[in-house]
Amino acid sequence: MQRLKMRLLLLLAILLPITLLGETYQITPEHYYRTFAHTNPVLQSIKSGDVVITRTLDSGGQDYRGEHRSEPGNPLTGPFYIEGVAPGDALVVKLRKVRLNRNWGYTAYRLGLFALTPESIENTYANHYKADLVRKNRDNIVPWDIDIEHQTVRLREPVSNKVKLSFPARPMLGCIGVAAPGDFVPTSGPAGSYGGNLDYNEIGEGATVVLPVYHLGGLLFLGDGHALMGDGEATGTGVETSMNVEFSVDVIKNSRVTGPRVETEEFLISVGAQPEFASSLDRGLQMATTDMVQWLVTDYQLEAWAAHQLIGAVGKYDVVTVAGSMALKVPRKYLPVK
Repeated sequence: MQRLKMRLLLLLAILLPITLLGETYQITPEHYYRTFAHTNPVLQSIKSGDVVITRTLDSGGQDYRGEHRSEPGNPLTGPFYIEGVAPGDALVVKLRKVRLNRNWGYTAYRLGLFALTPESIENTYANHYKADLVRKNRDNIVPWDIDIEHQTVRLREPVSNKVKLSFPARPMLGCIGVAAPGDFVPTSGPAGSYGGNLDYNEIGEGATVVLPVYHLGGLLFLGDGHALMGDGEATGTGVETSMNVEFSVDVIKNSRVTGPRVETEEFLISVGAQPEFASSLDRGLQMATTDMVQWLVTDYQLEAWAAHQLIGAVGKYDVVTVAGSMALKVPRKYLPVK
């Protein structure tokens, strides 16, 4: 009898994680949207704990084979309807895998003029390289080679005589978000409280993204993969490419989350997300800082004054987009155990 109990306990220990994990869905969309709209038809309904394995296109609409599957402009995979999710909840998206799936990408040929001083622009080189090199009717984007085996990216051309433009890859998603509040239908270009085109290089494999929910089911979208991108997306692009993505979802009921949050192994991160050029980076910083105070006080039970002092002592700010969003990072090692 004792031996039978032990066998049953062992079997339960093996099966329980599988049961808790839920269903696994492998989905390749036939159609891609370019708005975070609650009216877009649902791609797949899933439950909390389910796992989705899917693909994203690059920002120009090309897939892992290089085939055009959508018009340019950050085409999105989704929306995913999460059962039991309602307005006022928060959606918790665990990015289990964000993987490169083809051997090339591209970037803009020069920095965005928004990243330069006005007096420098007059002497900046012309924004023309080679017509049709990467995409037909475009002469202002340049190709990068992606080595999936070694996880590196290298500018194919032009070739510098002074610096080796080859780097370790850091795959990430530029777009992740839920349907925007009310009847607002933002394109997949800007960012906001719903997420959207965040273009934040901390949103990669292993990260968890928390988003406020405005509509039944949340309606989750993702896309705009980058093999590598510097802080701020100063060229207006990362190394744009398609991506294999695996994620799972969970729900925080009756949440007080009001904007995007990111959790990594090292940091809690509040994102002051706003459309680029809508307001100053100062406003993004204020939004991120205000949210972090609330997060520390509400979820970690810090005194308000202690949250202020912790942020002042060890907080780290990231420029998420050059003319838009800011993020505040607090190292986990300084936080109390929840």
